[in-house]
Amino acid sequence: RCLDRLLRYRPSAQRFPLIVSQDCGHAETARVISSYGNTLLHLQQPDLSDLPVPPEHRKFQGYYKIARHYRWALGQVFRTLGHRAVIVVEDDLEVAPDFFEYFQAAFPLLLADPSLWCVSAWNDNGKEQMVDVTQAQLLYRTDFFPGLGWLLLSELWEELEPKWPPAFWDDWMRQPEQRRGRSCIRPEVSRTVTFGRKGVSHGQFFDQYLKFIKLNDRFVPFTQLDLSYLRKEEYERSFLPQVYSAPEVKVEELQGNRRRELGTVRLQYRGRDSFKAFAKALGLMDDLKSGVPRAGYRGIVSFVYRGRRVYLAPPSDWTGYDPTWS
Repeated sequence: RCLDRLLRYRPSAQRFPLIVSQDCGHAETARVISSYGNTLLHLQQPDLSDLPVPPEHRKFQGYYKIARHYRWALGQVFRTLGHRAVIVVEDDLEVAPDFFEYFQAAFPLLLADPSLWCVSAWNDNGKEQMVDVTQAQLLYRTDFFPGLGWLLLSELWEELEPKWPPAFWDDWMRQPEQRRGRSCIRPEVSRTVTFGRKGVSHGQFFDQYLKFIKLNDRFVPFTQLDLSYLRKEEYERSFLPQVYSAPEVKVEELQGNRRRELGTVRLQYRGRDSFKAFAKALGLMDDLKSGVPRAGYRGIVSFVYRGRRVYLAPPSDWTGYDPTWS
């Protein structure tokens, strides 16, 4: 399913060579990959041995193998094959018709803006009722590493590879030591969805959130749009006034669908507990990684609630994330 979609929407085999890296040595999986012939390059992780893990992590052996595979596969793509950039797509993702167009348009931004370190196809709060499907062209900066279909440059791999972790690589990416104040680009409407209920995480979040994510279904010609608004200085010049000029409302007013005449509104949280309470009440993902909320930028999470734009935001004198918030 993943490969068929990628091949259906890929605009150019030259510009987007498809590389499948297989771990686990599963013969039937290998047969399926081989059946695609020369439309892709099939790599197989040579080291399938069990890894030594701390006794309390015995049940997490799978996460250690995943981190080892990522390290090996990205090393192959960047070092052995010499690619400048790679889009990482897990095997349980389905991509949108404009998936490649989106990344092609965002690639120059990543090259030009050192305050960015990745471009992701994923919106963590991208459930259908929480996004504006009429704004499929809308993109954001986010301080949260989203993953799930993401673009990185070889320079970033050179930085990360020497300290790559033995397990839980995605949460490791979300630590301040790795992020170093940098942001990712993410869409209003996701350009990937996951159909992988089975997996190492045993469906964690799947039934509650992931299966409801809306996959964009209309083609946006991103390469013809001006995306310069996503550069850090421009973004903060326009996005922050937009957020903090929006009238503040109470969560009860939102839930009761009151004060509709206000249009776009802001809900202000003052600490970790109020963030989590508001997120839970409104159906947002409420977990924090190193203090950063999912899809958040400078602590601000933008979403749609009952048909109107809401910014869940800290006070305007926000000074940075508190890594003890978790």
